[in-house]
Amino acid sequence: MLYRLYRPADFPQLYAIEQACFQPPFRFSRPTMQLLVTSPNSATWIAEEDRQMAGFAIAEWLMEGAQTIAYIQTLEVSPSHRKRGIATELLHRLEASATAARAQVLSLHVAESNASAIRLYQAHGFSLRGREEDYYAPGIAAFIYSKRLDETQENP
Repeated sequence: MLYRLYRPADFPQLYAIEQACFQPPFRFSRPTMQLLVTSPNSATWIAEEDRQMAGFAIAEWLMEGAQTIAYIQTLEVSPSHRKRGIATELLHRLEASATAARAQVLSLHVAESNASAIRLYQAHGFSLRGREEDYYAPGIAAFIYSKRLDETQENP
């Protein structure tokens, strides 16, 4: 499996995975996804096998007061490539990008019903910080998870 940063030519395959992984109201629109992958304050990692995209992950970061906060917008693996450690490696790549951006915290929302994603995040040190009602749509709540990154960063 090859892991690399996003290139504009990747968008059709990336959005095909989005469509395979999520149905509305969980799915990002094409314009929203296009904004995410082109944001200067983001990293989009691609997992690729035999020139076919197997998955991708996107994190963004922003300054909140004196600290940088990173947020995982999405982490997706095509159904035919699951259970091979791809999500774990993509998560590691997002953490490295967030750390390089000097983020102190990495956070995310995950649907309460997405047990496999919840297990992944918990296994990698994310802690449950809260719950947001109607996050995805009326009646569809999300858990909020976060992980401190600054313990592993060197002090300047």
